[in-house]
This record gives sequence, C-alpha cells and structure tokens, in this order.
Amino acid sequence: MIRPVTARSARVPSTSSSTRTGSTGRVLALGLAAVLFAVLLLWLNASAGHAAPIPPSPPATPTPPASPDTGSVNIQINGMDGKPSTAVLTLIGITLLSVAPALLLMMTSFTKIFVVLAMTRNALSLPSIPPNQVLAGLALFLSIFVMWPVINEMNTIGVQPYLNGTLDFNGALSAGSGPLQHFMLAHTREEDIALMTRAAGMENPATPEAVPLPTLIPAFMISELRAAFIIGFVIFIPFLVIDLVVSAALMSMGMMMLPPVMISLPFKILLFVLVDGWGLIITSLIQSYAGTG
Repeated sequence: MIRPVTARSARVPSTSSSTRTGSTGRVLALGLAAVLFAVLLLWLNASAGHAAPIPPSPPATPTPPASPDTGSVNIQINGMDGKPSTAVLTLIGITLLSVAPALLLMMTSFTKIFVVLAMTRNALSLPSIPPNQVLAGLALFLSIFVMWPVINEMNTIGVQPYLNGTLDFNGALSAGSGPLQHFMLAHTREEDIALMTRAAGMENPATPEAVPLPTLIPAFMISELRAAFIIGFVIFIPFLVIDLVVSAALMSMGMMMLPPVMISLPFKILLFVLVDGWGLIITSLIQSYAGTG
C-alpha cells in the first residue's frame, strides 16, 4: 500500500521562521550595545564635570610707586601728536562765538566807526535812514578791514602754533593777545589809562606795555568814544549852518508854522552828495587807524 506524499512533506521543518528569529536577536543585541555605550559616555562626562576645583593662587603684593606724587591731577587735552583734538577746537570755537559780540565792541574799531556813522545820520536829520542794520553791517566790514593786519599777526604767532602743537593754550593766548594789546595802546590816551588805574586802586604802570587788559579795555573804549564825538562834532557843523540859514530865511518871510527841517533836508542831502560825504567820512576813519596794524 502506497502512503501519500503529502503526509511526509508536512513533517519537514520550516526554515523561514528560524531565520527571522535570528535577525531579530542580532538587532536587539546591537541596540543594547548602543545604549550601554551612550550610558558609558554620559558617565565619563559627568565624572569630568565634577572634577575637583583648582584652588586660586594668592594675590600678588602690590609694588609701591617709584616716585609718589602729591595728589595733583593733570589733564591732557591734546591728541597723540601734540595737536589739539577736534572736540577741544569745537569747544573753543563755540566759546569764541558766544563772546564775539562783546569782543567786537570792546577791543576793535567797531565802536568808533558805528558811533560816527550814526551821528552822521542824525546830522542829516534822517533818524531811520539808513537803518541800524545797514550801519552795523558797514561798521562791521570796515572794522574787519582796519583790524585785518592785527588778525593776521595774531593768527601767525598764536593760533597756528597752537594748532600745530608747538604752543600750549596759555602760551598761544599770551602770544596772540600781544598784537591786539599793541593796537589798543596805540589808540588809548594816557589820561584814560590813568583814570582806570586810579579807579582800580592800582599803582601806575612803569610802561604802557605793562598795563593789564582789564584796565586797558575800558580805557580804550573811553578813548574811542571821545574820538567819535570829536569827529561827529566836525560833521555836524556844516549841516547846522544850513539849518540856521533856512530858519532865518523862513522867519524873514513870516513862515513861522513851516518846520525848517522840511526845507533844509533836501539841501543837506544835496551838499552831502556833492562833497561825497560817505567817502570822506570812511576815508577819515580808516586813516585814523593808519600805521597801527
């Protein structure tokens, strides 16, 4: 009797299931090894982070200075090359701009020129023509014209050495004020210097160059005002003559109610234009400062 073949084949073991079981075991082994390696690395890092700290070294004993000073403070305002810094120059420029009007009025020819021009306008019986702005502008540029040699000398011996770093601020101020002091002394009367010296309660200086600036500046202004009033008096005389002639003519004709100024003003303007009044006055003012630049 022949047995069926199907029964024998059913007893043959399956090889696919055993292969699948072996691969799964290897994967588990590799994963377990990776976890153990990671734990080992974490333990080593933790051991290195908790190492014993190194004790700090004791501080070194400070050495005393070689030559102890007396506690004074020295502030250097110049740059590395000895020249003044830009911030210092800006500060000095702003300071000069703030005190420029006072310096212009007190230490230049502006006062006398402006007073003479204003008195000329009043002598013409024109209280508002030319306006004050025009007179101030003309006086300003005439003052710059008169003071230009002094300004150039101050720039040469005071400002440029300071900018180049060859002079400090005090030296530049002392050197730069010399030409200006010489200019003011040339136009200041000795009587005015003596007046301000007595008012200050000081002894008379040995030489004019020894007069300090706080005494010289007001004395210079008094002398300038005196000279301006003398020039103004000379300017008023011809216009006063015209006023007297016109007033006498109107009184002789019986025109008592007619203001003499209305009649004399055209004659004053005509006379002033014919003799070139502005040219004469400006030329006289400039020549009064000749030889002192």
